[in-house]
Amino acid sequence: MTVSSIEVGPNRYRESFGRYFEDFTVGDVYEHRPGRTITEADNTWFTLLTMNTHPLHFDHAYAAKSEFGKPLVVSSLTVSILLGMSVTDISQKAIANLGWENIRMTAPVFHGDTLYGESEVLEKRESKSRPTQGIVTVKSLAKNQDGVVVCEFVRKVLVPKRGHAVDD
Repeated sequence: MTVSSIEVGPNRYRESFGRYFEDFTVGDVYEHRPGRTITEADNTWFTLLTMNTHPLHFDHAYAAKSEFGKPLVVSSLTVSILLGMSVTDISQKAIANLGWENIRMTAPVFHGDTLYGESEVLEKRESKSRPTQGIVTVKSLAKNQDGVVVCEFVRKVLVPKRGHAVDD
């Protein structure tokens, strides 16, 4: 995560987070910290908020009869946590998320698992229609506390060039 300070007045500075288009280098990998332990309450609230009524996520008796033997964390919560973990490194200065591709859930996530995220810069190019911006493509993945990859996706983000961010 790139953290800098902007002088906003005499002896007064404001923290600035995130990366400009120029700060991304293809091949760089950013490890997103801190990790996040997912609780049963997180999972229950998320299923209620999103109206996901599959009992595998909140009915212990039902889940006990499944191949997993216990409730699963709803996959969209896992994706959301990984996305959130990547914001400070990838999209803190972004103008827009342009899309997600190849979202994959590669292993189950359970209450009590701790997720750690990382993102690799796959590609970057200047915008053809917006000369003060560029498009950065990253592959993000989440690993659990045992190092097992549980989720991955590719994301494209529209990022300002230096001197053209909202907080510049």
